[in-house]
Amino acid sequence: MRPQPPSRTDFALFRPITTRWMDNDVYGHVNNVTYYSFFDTAVSGYLIEAGLVDPHAGKVIGLAVKSQCAYFAPVSFPDAVTAGVRVDRLGSSSVQYGVGIFRGDDQTAAAAGHFIHVYVDAGTRRPVPIPQAMRDTLAPLVRA
Repeated sequence: MRPQPPSRTDFALFRPITTRWMDNDVYGHVNNVTYYSFFDTAVSGYLIEAGLVDPHAGKVIGLAVKSQCAYFAPVSFPDAVTAGVRVDRLGSSSVQYGVGIFRGDDQTAAAAGHFIHVYVDAGTRRPVPIPQAMRDTLAPLVRA
């Protein structure tokens, strides 16, 4: 059975994404690989702005270990795009983020998927428990 696109109500927070001319492929719509960049930009931007991740000097960083995306409708430059973000699973050292990509004011996602971050020591690259401040900030984003 084909997956159904999620709606805006399925997500906890929203972040604007700027499409660029170079995002379009020869078919005139955003290339599939670009959606993964949208996912990472939405989640990482939120984590950095919330003061939870410092990509340059942080002692704990998140490494992407798995990602998936389903496509439901085309998006093209210069569409206004919003990424809906939620936490699908908050583990001891990993987080599965769910992300929906919405075009304009559409109520259903043009694309949706997830990716998993495993949080590791920046020096050793070994998994570590998710810091409590991050856990506290992510907990309200958890959706069943």
